[in-house]
Amino acid sequence: MNYASANQAYTESSILTAPPERLVVMLYDGAIRFLTQAAFAARAGDRQQFANRLRRGQAIIDELNLTLDMNQGEISQQLRGIYLFCKRHLMEAHVHCDPKRVDRVIALLVELRESWQQVAATATTRASSAA
Repeated sequence: MNYASANQAYTESSILTAPPERLVVMLYDGAIRFLTQAAFAARAGDRQQFANRLRRGQAIIDELNLTLDMNQGEISQQLRGIYLFCKRHLMEAHVHCDPKRVDRVIALLVELRESWQQVAATATTRASSAA
């Protein structure tokens, strides 16, 4: 087994065993990573890489949006609004090849990620206390 396949196996295992709150944090990490790469590519003038990474980041935002439980009330509705705002902003970024618009979405996702990280840490602490 080489390093790449060992790393992939570890990643898959982490995803399969992660609690739901941690999975959300992992999705935010992926979106932030891809969008950071998109902004970098735009600044470097690599439109193909920009479009590719932007598309991958948007796909993760779509997944976050689609998995919202709208029966959870106002928070779900607010998150949906934020995700739709991000999608619109990224579409505009794509049309204008504008890394600053991508940066704004990244900043918003970083804030949301921090909140979800706190939720995940609280859930982990509760699970440890119950055991």
